[in-house]
Amino acid sequence: MDTIASLFSFITTPVSWIIVQFHKVYGALFGDDSGWAWGLSIVSLVVLIRICLIPLFVKQIKSTRNMQVLQPKMKAIQERYKNDKQRQSEEMMKLYKETGTNPLSSCLPILAQSPFFFALYHVLSSIASGKKIGAIDQQLLDSAREAHIFGAPLAAKFMDSADKVASLNASLTDVRVVTALMIVLMSASQFFTQRQLMTKNVDLTVKTPYMNQQKMLMYIFPVIFAVMGINFPVGVLVYWLTTNVWTMGQQMYVINQNPTPGSKAQDAYLQRVLKRVDSGGQVRGRAQRRTVKAVVAKGPDRNDIERKFITGLSKMGLVAQEDGTVKKGEVVPEAEAPKRQQPKRQTKAKRQTAGHTPASGGAKDEADAKTSLEKRDASQDDKPTSARKTASGSSRQAKSGQRKGPQRPKHPSKK
Repeated sequence: MDTIASLFSFITTPVSWIIVQFHKVYGALFGDDSGWAWGLSIVSLVVLIRICLIPLFVKQIKSTRNMQVLQPKMKAIQERYKNDKQRQSEEMMKLYKETGTNPLSSCLPILAQSPFFFALYHVLSSIASGKKIGAIDQQLLDSAREAHIFGAPLAAKFMDSADKVASLNASLTDVRVVTALMIVLMSASQFFTQRQLMTKNVDLTVKTPYMNQQKMLMYIFPVIFAVMGINFPVGVLVYWLTTNVWTMGQQMYVINQNPTPGSKAQDAYLQRVLKRVDSGGQVRGRAQRRTVKAVVAKGPDRNDIERKFITGLSKMGLVAQEDGTVKKGEVVPEAEAPKRQQPKRQTKAKRQTAGHTPASGGAKDEADAKTSLEKRDASQDDKPTSARKTASGSSRQAKSGQRKGPQRPKHPSKK
């Protein structure tokens, strides 16, 4: 462990120095040996690191969205070259290069934060072992060992023995209750962060294996954190819980202000913009104007949510402009579904007349049709009754399946 620590001394020394500087500030308020002074020093370290990582976080969001947009094209390439892995990789790299997408960009914040996490873990482990490290001298080491958060020392772990916990002037019950509670909160915040991303900020019109992978990670990551958390000191749990809460809040802000196109978050955001436009008659804020400008620029390529927004503006008598503003225009009336009308029932003579006359015929054609109909009825009346009966009888026999020709006379008893 000492060899590994010497390799990472370039990061453990700055981390320990930052903690000491924050401890001086909080120690003046809560006392040098207070758990709040050391705990808030760790929280402040997290906040400082995450502020420095904001540019990487923005890059991560752009990369994640580009990956979501490229999923259909990536799936088509995989199906097209499923028997040629080399050609498949070449086409994938070509697609990434053309769109300016880097698959590793989504992992940048985690990769950039991992050295600080390791440095803090080693600093707290050294405090638990009673060893000086970096900017923490013997006086600060004794102060950190006396610091407790809700009865649990900063350097204590869930799996520590009773003797080791007793050496830190604490009880095993307090340590395990505090660490278990922090592990649950850490896992729950990780789950909620991932679930918030999957349910609100994903384009629902695109169904790809990428979404299924994200759903699996939503359940796997909290379990991993829970298993690893039992071996983390209390100070590291404070660090990890703080960074999870920061990520959750940061992501919530991004979802509300810059949602993914086609997602539920975009629908909610555009409805909020529509209400503000309705009350004020203009688009307020640079971010909202930028959103309206992007929607107008898409033209016919708008999704259903964006078309709904443009229609909402039209109903208010407003037209979105290319610069993201709105101005007065014609009100588009709400389209009503045409009512279905039942056709009037015609007489038999009219139906027959319509069947024998062209649609463009006039009154003369209708009179000729009526005359021909009357002549045909008269000719049918002139026919002998017996002939009609014979014809009707033969047709009934043919329809009923009886044999043709002379029929056997019925028995007198059956008359």
